[in-house]
Amino acid sequence: MDREVPAAAGARSVVVPPGIDARYGGGVHTVATEVVNTERLDLLPLRVEHAEEMATVLSDPALHTYIGGIPDTPQALRSRYQRMVAGSPDPAVTWHNWVIRLRDEACLTGTVQATVTPSDHETTTELAWVVGTPWQGRGIATEATRGLLAWLGGQPAQTVIAHIHPDHLASAAVATACGLAPTDEWHDGEIRWHRRIGR
Repeated sequence: MDREVPAAAGARSVVVPPGIDARYGGGVHTVATEVVNTERLDLLPLRVEHAEEMATVLSDPALHTYIGGIPDTPQALRSRYQRMVAGSPDPAVTWHNWVIRLRDEACLTGTVQATVTPSDHETTTELAWVVGTPWQGRGIATEATRGLLAWLGGQPAQTVIAHIHPDHLASAAVATACGLAPTDEWHDGEIRWHRRIGR
């Protein structure tokens, strides 16, 4: 999916020892958002300071064709990032947010996000990704999402989902390349895709 979740492989990811979530007797399962490295990319934990560069990366109105809205100004994006960095107001939900840095060009190109919601039966993680127009068509969204999925795969078994507009063929291609499959479920005009991962 390519819309922003109000939140959010890794060869050098560092995971904080988790608490025990409800499935294991109480407490909240907490994993730190850490750097994830892929062949060409560094997924860097979101910081408020990324807002100015990311406002330029995400400035093309065409990015909003399927998700609505208009590009944020640097000031608006800074405010949004402040809320995202502060974390979910629900202590049971974890927001993981990264900016995507193309290593060879030393520039930011987009974002990838994961919203982790545990329940008594399983954990559900919703993914979102967006890549700026100048960098599209280079496999960046797929590589970043695969890196994120590999990082998530080290966690307890979970269902990974994404919601994709039925006409957004590029996002559907990313989801397919990352092993997600469409379901017959819909949410706000988008198709729910899913995959089971984890140990």
